[in-house]
Amino acid sequence: MTHQETQVRYSKSLPDDYELIEGTPSIQEYLDLRRLSGLSPKTEAQATAALPGGWYAVHVVHTPTNVAVGVGRIIGDGGWYFHIVDMAVLPEHQRKGLGDIILRALLKKIKTEAPPGAYITLLADPPGRKLYGRHGFTETAPGTIGMWIPWEK
Repeated sequence: MTHQETQVRYSKSLPDDYELIEGTPSIQEYLDLRRLSGLSPKTEAQATAALPGGWYAVHVVHTPTNVAVGVGRIIGDGGWYFHIVDMAVLPEHQRKGLGDIILRALLKKIKTEAPPGAYITLLADPPGRKLYGRHGFTETAPGTIGMWIPWEK
């Protein structure tokens, strides 16, 4: 298994035996991360279309096993909209600060490259709400609410 892209190590707070890597994990690792961390399962066709279409992504690899154990992505237009998605860490690697490191890397990329006034959003499931709050995210309701259309063919 090879991990593409540039390795970026945040040794200050990244636990030993982990590396933060810019870019997405492999398709299969991405699908496994989503499923095993409790996010909704996706198909290989969905992952194959989605992963190259993102604006930025990072994933965490457990170096002794060379397995991707965490991921976070940003989708958006690079000018105004930056939507953080796919925040996931495998259960056996949680409570080590990996989600915090992933989110910090994503926000750093936005701060470095986005123009002033960027609109940074995410949908917060209950397990991630404390993490997102620590990084400055606040609820938008009642002014705005998230909405969706369940899409079936």
